[in-house]
Amino acid sequence: MSAETAISVTGLAKSYKNLKVLDKIDFTVPKGSIFALLGPNGAGKTTTIKILTTLLKPDQGTAAIYGYDVVRQPSRVRELISLAGQDAAIDHILTGRENLQLIGSLRHLPNANAEVDALLERFDLADAADRRVATYSGGMGRKLDLAMSLLGNPRVMFLDEPTSGLDPQSRLTTWQIIKDLAASDITVFLTTQHLEEADQLANHIAILKEGGIVAEGTPADLKKLLPHGHIELGFTESRHLRAAADLLSRYKSHVDDPSLTLTIVTDGSIKQMTDILKRLEDAGVSVATFAQKLPTLEDVFLSYTGRGKQGENGHEN
Repeated sequence: MSAETAISVTGLAKSYKNLKVLDKIDFTVPKGSIFALLGPNGAGKTTTIKILTTLLKPDQGTAAIYGYDVVRQPSRVRELISLAGQDAAIDHILTGRENLQLIGSLRHLPNANAEVDALLERFDLADAADRRVATYSGGMGRKLDLAMSLLGNPRVMFLDEPTSGLDPQSRLTTWQIIKDLAASDITVFLTTQHLEEADQLANHIAILKEGGIVAEGTPADLKKLLPHGHIELGFTESRHLRAAADLLSRYKSHVDDPSLTLTIVTDGSIKQMTDILKRLEDAGVSVATFAQKLPTLEDVFLSYTGRGKQGENGHEN
């Protein structure tokens, strides 16, 4: 393993009875980067995290954190990592400070109180440090959970759905925290159901489907996997929308009646867009708005998984 590699996975496989959850997947994560693992519920995201954090043994293959094998050297791996799950692991009866001090004691940190004070400041929780966590907002609770995960200065942080259930403002705050972690040379491995989140944060993304990686690369690289984009035509009258849909039936399109919008898949060429607009003009169909859209990460996700966005809830192996 290269000194610049934080996580290395080769041929990783896991099954539960007759259900194959991971099918010999491979990937590497450079140190100090943000890696996002995407996939529908049941694709194998949580199973991957459990194996990498020594909570589950694989059936085949190898996985290593900074060169330490997760099966043969689990204690060394645990010294290097931290895990923040979907549900914040905080005690609501205790104060924020007491939660942090408890983790510091469990980890036998020699300068726990100093680290606790520094983390409370870093996560803007100093003013609420001595309040019971039961009084915290969802965003504050998530920040405290992340702060607790940072005690002991882990080199790799695993974040399983880090913004699940947060309001938009708290989500943006958490995004900045994650960016700051990577900027401080901490490697971040995250799963998320929010494709915009992966697009905004990740240096590298892998998409899982039925236990296998079906697409991998930077957000920009993944978007290039789809050669086409689409255009959106807006109308002021339903009759014009219907007329346009009939005139352009040769193209793959979608009619949205409530918004009076026609979305057409194109190859992105000027020739094709000119043809579309000329057909409408020659037929006297009035277009109110025109917008060209490039492929999004959501388009890639839907194309490669054949499913909708990952749901807010639901069991995943």
